[in-house]
Amino acid sequence: MLLEAVLSVGSDLDLGSTLQQIVETATALTGARHGALAVLEPDRDRIDALYTTGTPEAEAEGSFLRAPIAVHTEVFGHLYLGGKRPGPFTDTDSGLLRVLAAQAGIAIGNARLYGTARQRERWIAGAAAVTTALLTGTDAADALMTVAEQARVLADASAGVILQPTEEGGMEIVTASTPDDPAGIVGTVIEPGSPVLVQLLGGEPVFIDDSATDPRMTTGVRSRFGPSMMLPLQSGGRLIGTLALPRRRGERPYTDLDRLLATQFASQAALALVLADAQADREQLAVYEDRDRIARDLHDLVVQRLFATEMMLESTRRRAASEEESRGAAEAGGGGEVEEQAEAGVLLGRAVDELDSTIQEVRTAIFALQQPPAAAPSTFRGRVLRETGGAAALLGFPPSVQFTGAVDALVGEETGRELLAALRGALAAAHRRPGVSAIEVEVDAPVRLPDGRSGVRLVVADDGRGEDDGRPTTVTWQAPI
Repeated sequence: MLLEAVLSVGSDLDLGSTLQQIVETATALTGARHGALAVLEPDRDRIDALYTTGTPEAEAEGSFLRAPIAVHTEVFGHLYLGGKRPGPFTDTDSGLLRVLAAQAGIAIGNARLYGTARQRERWIAGAAAVTTALLTGTDAADALMTVAEQARVLADASAGVILQPTEEGGMEIVTASTPDDPAGIVGTVIEPGSPVLVQLLGGEPVFIDDSATDPRMTTGVRSRFGPSMMLPLQSGGRLIGTLALPRRRGERPYTDLDRLLATQFASQAALALVLADAQADREQLAVYEDRDRIARDLHDLVVQRLFATEMMLESTRRRAASEEESRGAAEAGGGGEVEEQAEAGVLLGRAVDELDSTIQEVRTAIFALQQPPAAAPSTFRGRVLRETGGAAALLGFPPSVQFTGAVDALVGEETGRELLAALRGALAAAHRRPGVSAIEVEVDAPVRLPDGRSGVRLVVADDGRGEDDGRPTTVTWQAPI
């Protein structure tokens, strides 16, 4: 029976199942009515978990046995047996219990090693999943949420929180992953000078047994949490932020293994964030280079050819007009031919105007390609293009935009704001008019204003039907520069 008991105790590698089996095996082997295995908290004299079998009697009957269970040199817990029947426990029962307790210590040690290996595997797999997710391409906010959420699940925490340094020298919670309501967590700030902050900014992890009562914690949300880990996210001497993993009050504290694995995860996650950021920079640079190449090709090939064609057409139109004037009255009798030549001249003029308009639009496209796509435009032209680009989503088509003159150099900040406000109003009015399918925006500087001053002129023309006469509408705005 003892051999079978020893074999059965060591047959399961799950720690919880092993502990329950130890109690049941001990009671069956000694004939006890009830048994209990009290697991002690590490480094403490307090019971962490209790595994029982049978029903304790209201009054103690018979003798009572107890044996400590040691894992290596550590007292893991105590095994209690009571209610022996039909008589008291014997010396043989006591010897059996000691043998079983010794074997239980070995089985618990094996189960612990297995659990530790499985825990390491989970953290390694989680870190690999974070790295893969970050390097497949995601924005900064999603990247931080990926780290926070994966760490929360792995650590069995109530929240995964990312803090980043503020301009004032503190740290602010920018991302929070929690199954509960995250309201009030995001935006919480650790003020400069906090003892916790000093450690974090120095690259040191902070481990807290009870956030609500620890004097180092100063935030307003500390009362929600108990045990907590705060791990710096740093790579190559660069501090990206802090990963905080708090548990609820009263939950079990983090073990040394938990702290070690979480610290290693934070180091790998920080490296993945840096690599993802560098990859995004490389991709952005590739986009910039491609846009510059397209802009150069448009300028060197398309614009130059269009400009050459426009010059040829303009020269042909002028020559035709000159020949028409020279024949003059001598061909008064051939009025039909003169009319045809005049019509041809008009058509040539229209072709020249269309080419000139096309050249302006291509140059505008070249300018747009040369602007950083993600950054806010820093030039006046860029701001105008941003307004028209935003209106395109509402209108259903992009307005045509032309610039004449050195508008970036001539239009000041205040005048530029007024012009943009006028542009927004004109585009909004055009959107409300029926039948609008095309809008032309022209910005010209410098122009001569009616009072003789130099200024800038904005013209917004659409092909819609006006409310009064049903004809297309043109809005003109101008101001001195």
